[in-house]
Amino acid sequence: MDDLAQSERTTLASPAYAVDMIANLGRVTLDWRHKAIPATFHGQSAAEFTSRDVELSQLQTPLLTLDLTAMTHNLKQISAWGSARGVLLSPHGTTTMAPQLWAEQLERGAWGITLANYAQMRVAHAHGIARVLLPNTLSDPRAIAWVSSVTGDDFEVVSWVDSLQSVELLETTLAQLAASTESMPTPLRVMVELGGSVGRTGARSINEVLDISRAVAASTHLILVGIGGYEGTPEHGADEAALQTVRDYLVQMFKAHKLILASGHYTAGENLILSTGGRASFEDVASMLSPAIDAGTGAGGRRIDVLIRSGDYLVHDDRFHRGISHFARQRIAPFRAAMHGWARVVSQPEAGLALLDGGKRDFPFDEGLPEPEMIGPDLGSEMTELVGASIVTQYDQHSFLRFDPATTTVKVGDVIRLGLSHPCTAFDKWSLIPVLEDAVEDQRVVSLVHTFF
Repeated sequence: MDDLAQSERTTLASPAYAVDMIANLGRVTLDWRHKAIPATFHGQSAAEFTSRDVELSQLQTPLLTLDLTAMTHNLKQISAWGSARGVLLSPHGTTTMAPQLWAEQLERGAWGITLANYAQMRVAHAHGIARVLLPNTLSDPRAIAWVSSVTGDDFEVVSWVDSLQSVELLETTLAQLAASTESMPTPLRVMVELGGSVGRTGARSINEVLDISRAVAASTHLILVGIGGYEGTPEHGADEAALQTVRDYLVQMFKAHKLILASGHYTAGENLILSTGGRASFEDVASMLSPAIDAGTGAGGRRIDVLIRSGDYLVHDDRFHRGISHFARQRIAPFRAAMHGWARVVSQPEAGLALLDGGKRDFPFDEGLPEPEMIGPDLGSEMTELVGASIVTQYDQHSFLRFDPATTTVKVGDVIRLGLSHPCTAFDKWSLIPVLEDAVEDQRVVSLVHTFF
């Protein structure tokens, strides 16, 4: 995506991604592999397609689109917030797996991109992403060897350890590499993960954290640069009880950080990171961990950064994230939903029931079914609000729309605009996603976003 106005960007002296690789995506030939693109456009390059003022009305259903106006708003919002609070952002690139969108996030000042596994890191490396945070333990020997082999001035990976076993596995694997080659493997930069009561990976107590940090400090091939974790709750909630759980966790993280610092386990001379997710609790993370930033002078003058990994902010949604987002709850210029589904009515087998031509293979459903928002006679046509209707179930290729036939008219061929929930499971269903200037006001396709899942 190269359409945000240059004046709205934070210009980087040295781009944290490969500009030429991102530009090369415009040379991809559109064909049968891209289900979002009608056959009439096959044979064109992506750049040719977007240069011809193609409209939404020229596309086909089922379809997922992105909204540039909404994404621009969301980028501005998170960038301004991070700058004001003095915290850094390493958004979850796993949400989109779209290097074009990663580039936009980096242009807006993101510290790096957060990914989940070996395959995703290879996508980042291929597109010149300079810094990757991996909030998981490297356990595959091939992944360990690869990270060590590509780490350097142009590519940095920071991964996690959450047990003495994981420290031993990394150290042993790297020692074996050293014994089998003429050169020493590049040391790996790691953070200790605190899990606590939140129910995912991570050491379950501060004492375990200290044991792990001591083991890293005694290792030959590892560099300890911080502490990280996931502060969310299994319920994904944002009520006061859930937020208090988050605050209790953050207290423990800050305490563990101070104990590691006092014990001298952090690698000398390294700047330090405290990293959390931060999806629903931006303000709590900033207010409770920022004192670590102020204490940097007490850490031998090294910089200490608070790094939030939230990735859903860019695209946001119309259901799950909308309900738990800090900005929405505080009514402070909330993020805007920047993705929509478009599906056509293919059958009305009974009164009050319509079947749409998009289902689980097209739209996310794991955090709530799509919400019917608008209805019109065709893609790009004038649409009206769809009131009192709902998607009640989805099959692989169909969605079941229930409505009141006494008050709502739905015909075969009509197009329904759907509000979607959870971008993390929307992007993986599309290898190519059209970006509209605006989903309502200006439905020109201004870019095509390529995904790599």
